[in-house]
Amino acid sequence: MQRPLQRDTTRTGHAVVIGGGIAGLAAAHRLLASGLRVTVLEATERLGGKLMTGEIAGTRVDLGAESMLARRPEAVDLARSAGLGDRLRPPATATASVWTRDALRPMPKGHVMGVPGDPAALGGLLSPEGLARIAEERDLTPTAVGDDVAVGSYVADRLGREVVDRLVEPLLGGVYAGDAYRISMRAAVPQLFEAVKEGGPLLDGVLRIQERAAAREQTGPVFQGIEGGIGTLPGAVAGTVRAGGGEILTETPVLGLTRTGGGWDVRTDSGVVTADAIVLATPAWSASTLLAAECPAASVELAAVEYASMALVTMAFRRTDIENTEALRERSGFLVPPVDGRTIKAATFSSNKWQWVADAAPDLFVLRTSVGRYGEEEHLHREDSELVAASLGDLASATGLAARPVDTEVTRWIGGLPQYPVGHLTRVARIRDEVAKLPGLRVCGAVYDGVGIPACVASAHRAADEIVQELTGPAAGEIDNTWTRVRGTGGEAGQ
Repeated sequence: MQRPLQRDTTRTGHAVVIGGGIAGLAAAHRLLASGLRVTVLEATERLGGKLMTGEIAGTRVDLGAESMLARRPEAVDLARSAGLGDRLRPPATATASVWTRDALRPMPKGHVMGVPGDPAALGGLLSPEGLARIAEERDLTPTAVGDDVAVGSYVADRLGREVVDRLVEPLLGGVYAGDAYRISMRAAVPQLFEAVKEGGPLLDGVLRIQERAAAREQTGPVFQGIEGGIGTLPGAVAGTVRAGGGEILTETPVLGLTRTGGGWDVRTDSGVVTADAIVLATPAWSASTLLAAECPAASVELAAVEYASMALVTMAFRRTDIENTEALRERSGFLVPPVDGRTIKAATFSSNKWQWVADAAPDLFVLRTSVGRYGEEEHLHREDSELVAASLGDLASATGLAARPVDTEVTRWIGGLPQYPVGHLTRVARIRDEVAKLPGLRVCGAVYDGVGIPACVASAHRAADEIVQELTGPAAGEIDNTWTRVRGTGGEAGQ
């Protein structure tokens, strides 16, 4: 049951949130709770962005993101606030594998985004030569990381390319659909970046991270889903926003933004919406277009952000048809290193991973594969039937699956994941600094502080809190007077 927002009704002001993905909805939720009047404008007919449910053989499943990090509080707290607390579910199993060297091999424990703490756990994944290369690491001269460094380049320099190609690459690819040799360590694996900045061997840095995690005594699941799908979260948050008096308009693309003497004019295809403040929660290319006139420096920076596209191929099989396929039992799925030249980059056995999927369709076995990485997106131009066939071919090679699905669904996420190259956080800081020079304007979303759901929610909360402070803080004075000031509150990204 949704809990009504507790609003501070002593505050006034109208904030417009542009973008109805989870970041935009989280921002609206936060702003409304702070007492502002809120309008959300979403260009498409659907809320939720990369969070979406659909049906496969009559069963509700996620067709976008399917889980959220549970050891950060933001997304879990938002779900609870939206009335979904009693539907939060940990994975039924988290036993993943890596499909490499023509076999499914257990994912080693004790790693940080694929960087091992115990090389002894890598037998079978790496060649004898690869294992020998790791053993040399403690004798190497320390490698400086400077302000930032690519994850893949640094790890390959310390431990050899095999560790990157067989472990780091598939794990980072699962999060960013990116290239480990381009992805920023500071942005994507900050705990590893801080550890290696301390100096000494990389292996020792991983061990320090593990020791600190153990000292924090974190308990409970690392990830959580929601019964009925993570894709139900946006609708629940939207319902809470509407119940609290917020307005949400879909199929309302924003065509332009104009600063006025007292705030902003937001031009849509159905008229102009006036606002005291704006939170821009759109992908980088859209934000770039909307900021071109009023904030050209930020617009240029945003235009340079690259994206990766991917497709999810969801399939349902009769359980009676796969009962002899032992490799499908117990595992939550597997990752696929790009170096092995397969079409799919991962497979998730949804009926194993999520008990609610198994309970909803006890006679079916639901799984999904993902296709497409940064710079390797030609597969996405193939017909749906070709992607299904390619996925089935790889699944047959990996698991021995010979059954035919009773239903399939291909979901394409074009421009779905922003890329975080070396220097990304410095770019984000520049964007925020420029945006903050315009009173009543902030940005949030996956492009800034992380692509995961908790990071997007945290980004939204930061933007909303800064807007509230501008409009209602002790130094703001009357709202009509706030627009004469220019405040540089961008700060460092990721705080």
